[in-house]
Amino acid sequence: MRLSVEDLAFGYGERVVGAGVGFAVAAGEVLCLLGPNGGGKTTLFKTLLGLLPPRGGRVRVDGEDTAGWSPRRRALAFGYVPQAGAGQFPFTGRGMVLMGRTAHRGAFSAPAASDHAAAEAALERLGIAHLAERDWLRISGGERQMALIARALAQAPRVLVLDEPTASLDFGNQVRVLEQVRRLADGAGGEGLTVVFSTHHPEQAFAIADRVALLHGGRLARFGTPEAVITAPMMREVYGTEVEVVPVGADGMRVCLPVGLRRAVRAQVR
Repeated sequence: MRLSVEDLAFGYGERVVGAGVGFAVAAGEVLCLLGPNGGGKTTLFKTLLGLLPPRGGRVRVDGEDTAGWSPRRRALAFGYVPQAGAGQFPFTGRGMVLMGRTAHRGAFSAPAASDHAAAEAALERLGIAHLAERDWLRISGGERQMALIARALAQAPRVLVLDEPTASLDFGNQVRVLEQVRRLADGAGGEGLTVVFSTHHPEQAFAIADRVALLHGGRLARFGTPEAVITAPMMREVYGTEVEVVPVGADGMRVCLPVGLRRAVRAQVR
């Protein structure tokens, strides 16, 4: 499934947050959305998902404008993973994942055997079947985030949107979540999902993204491969910070290191 954004303007009420944004993501690809706080990332996501109407331009799925889609049709096409912490009730892990089947059954319909099977398959696919009977309020942040991804997977969408999926996670859980996101795009023996995720960590784009959209002040500052977008001049322009983009290892991985930060810290300590 191909997601296309065409000359999109987005905002709240009378306020336009961003405009002129355009990009496309194909099935099996991961797009990373980068940008400073307040740059419009969350508002853009809400517009992609249909939670906010476009102020201009179009969002298309396989060439079809989504503007007239019903909420149910959107839920069958788009899966959404919020930042960890959603929900304050003691659901089990299985119960949380089973909620992803609501679009297939309706809000007041009892889950069918096929829904339970989809939930179990999602838990197994993400390697978290051991969380099925665990209390949602008593599992770690990383486990919650994996369960939220499983919920979206049980929904059987073709486009997966993740809002800072590694926020507040420790290093190990960040790696596990990113690995699963990449696997979902790659698919298992077939065409994978179309994936869009946001982050504040450029190295995550180098690790798993095929394309990067750099949003600044509601405008698309740059779109392309991680190597083409995440450069020292672009980081300086968008974030106002001098960085070095340094290769690490032999697989093309790169990291952004602030220039002079270590010297500044040492000077303060002295």
